[in-house]
Amino acid sequence: MAFINKLAHKLNFRFAYQQTKAFRPVLYPFQHHCIPNVRSYKMPSSSLDNTALQEKPKVSFKEKVVNSWKNNAKLLLKEIGDHLFGKDGKPVEVKLLEQTTVLWEFREPEDLQNWLVTSDVEIGGKSEAFLKLGPNNQTAFFYGVLNTEVPRDGEKVSSGYCALKSRSPKGAFGRQLSSDWSDFNTLHLRIRGDGRPWMLNIQSDTYFTHHQYDLYHYFLFTRGGPYWQDVKIPFSKFFMANKGKIQDQQYEIIPDKVVSLGFTLADMVDGPFQLEIDFIALCKDLAHKEKCAYELYKNTPM
Repeated sequence: MAFINKLAHKLNFRFAYQQTKAFRPVLYPFQHHCIPNVRSYKMPSSSLDNTALQEKPKVSFKEKVVNSWKNNAKLLLKEIGDHLFGKDGKPVEVKLLEQTTVLWEFREPEDLQNWLVTSDVEIGGKSEAFLKLGPNNQTAFFYGVLNTEVPRDGEKVSSGYCALKSRSPKGAFGRQLSSDWSDFNTLHLRIRGDGRPWMLNIQSDTYFTHHQYDLYHYFLFTRGGPYWQDVKIPFSKFFMANKGKIQDQQYEIIPDKVVSLGFTLADMVDGPFQLEIDFIALCKDLAHKEKCAYELYKNTPM
C-alpha cells in the first residue's frame, strides 16, 4: 500500500509540472513545443539510411546467424594459420630475418577502407577532412580545410583538428587484435606535405583500463613543395602522453601490441591542407641502439 501511495505521489508531481510551460522543454524535449535552437550535429560516420524498405533484401534471423558464424570461422582459421605457418604465408624464420616490411600501400580503393577520417565536426566544429586516392591511383591523398572556430555551445573552449587513423585489426568474434612490431625499431614513411607540422600517433594495447588513453607521439614537419620526403623515425623518439598531456614519467613504446597509427593536424592555422602518403613501412636499423630518448623516472620528479 505504501508503494502505491508513493507511485501516485510521483505521478501527481509529474502531472503538475507538465502543466507548467517553463518546464515542458525539460521534461519533454522531443515534443513539438520544445526549444528549437538546441545545438545538434550529425556524426560524420553516422550517415542516414534512406533506402526504402521494399528495396532492402530480406534476410532472416537464421541466415544472419549462419553468415556471422561463417565469417568468424574464416577469421579464426586465418588466425590459426598465421600462428602456425607465419603471417601472410611467410615462414617464421623468414619473418625473423627480414629487415623491412610494408604495412600500408595505397594502390586500390579497398586500401582506403583500412583508415578512418575524423575532425572537430564530432564536437560541433567546422573543419572538413577527406581521403581519396592520389594521382594515378598510387598514393593516399588526405586533404581538407582546417577551421579553428569554437562551437558556440558554452562548453567547448577550443577547436580545429583533423585526423587520419588506421582501423584497429579485428579477429574472430569481434576480438581486437594487435600488430607485432618487435622485430623492427624504425618507422619509415614516404610522404609529400604542404609545409604544415603533423603529429604522428601510435596507440598500443594496454593491460590496464586507466592506460587506455596513453598515446605515443612524434612531431612530423613536412617540407612542402613538389618533392617527396622519406622519413625514418626510431621508436625511441616517440614520447608518451595521456589525453594530450605529456607525462613526466615516460615509458618505452610497446612494439608487440600496436593497435593503430594516426596523423593529426592541429596547428591552429585556418586554411586548406593536404598530405600525400606513398607507403608506410617498418625497418630494422642495426646501428640504432637507443631504447628511449627521454628520461625514465622511477618516480615523478619534484
